[in-house]
Amino acid sequence: MLKRVMLFIITNLMVMILISIIISLLGIDPSLTAGYQGLAIMCLLWGSVGSFISLMISKWSAKRMMGLIELDPNGSHGYVVDIIKEFARREKIQMPEVYYYESEELNAFATGPSRNNSLIAFSSGLLRDMNKDEIIGVAAHELAHITNGDMVTMTLVQGIVNAFVMFIARVVAIAIDNALKSDDEGEGLGFFAYFILINVLQAVFGLLTAPVVAWFSRQREFRADAGGARLAGKDKMIAALQALDNKFSIDRLDNSEPSLSAMKISGKGIMALLSTHPPIAKRIAALKS
Repeated sequence: MLKRVMLFIITNLMVMILISIIISLLGIDPSLTAGYQGLAIMCLLWGSVGSFISLMISKWSAKRMMGLIELDPNGSHGYVVDIIKEFARREKIQMPEVYYYESEELNAFATGPSRNNSLIAFSSGLLRDMNKDEIIGVAAHELAHITNGDMVTMTLVQGIVNAFVMFIARVVAIAIDNALKSDDEGEGLGFFAYFILINVLQAVFGLLTAPVVAWFSRQREFRADAGGARLAGKDKMIAALQALDNKFSIDRLDNSEPSLSAMKISGKGIMALLSTHPPIAKRIAALKS
């Protein structure tokens, strides 16, 4: 899950900055051509475009950034392909592509632009260290993300966040530019300084809005857990969560692990705001209730 969210956020940020560069170079930056109402409308349009571009290329970027390798249906983990195929048949969606990638972490993620155009990938560490029932629970959880349309809803949320980030960045840049112009013989920022400031502010505000996306991600995990329990059975879903809990304690994640496991990205204090997942104990309790 961390891989899915971070891939989407990073790709989205890069696309948003690229769009800002293009519209600035073409002289169609809304902050230069419209009042604040027009600016808000244009930012909503461009912000949404950036988010949907990220969604459209999500499979392509995941394959290349993660070095995904197709999981052999005739290999030792062929049953994973078979069970995902069965889950997809029951959910009446097209079979997702199934991959793995080399990593010692326990992780898995699903991504793709739609329910019928998606992929699920598992880390080699997860396939090695978890037993069959636990892996099936993880597979069911990831397929539930697909059937719940989580990447599309994430795109809608990210589009709104993008619009806010683009709007606020330009409002701040305009204020700084006007302040410099108000000085005696002030000429303002100038095109290139304004252009650089816009993109720096977008990067900063993009990071500051990450807790909003993380909060939304946490809410989706409960729904994906429930969907995974429905597909694989509650026992397998709980077993998968407990296996992850046993493998990685929160203290070990905080102090020594360079990577965080799938379905257990939670923190304490201020880090809880950036956690993409609720605490494992709460998720297990929700399944048992």
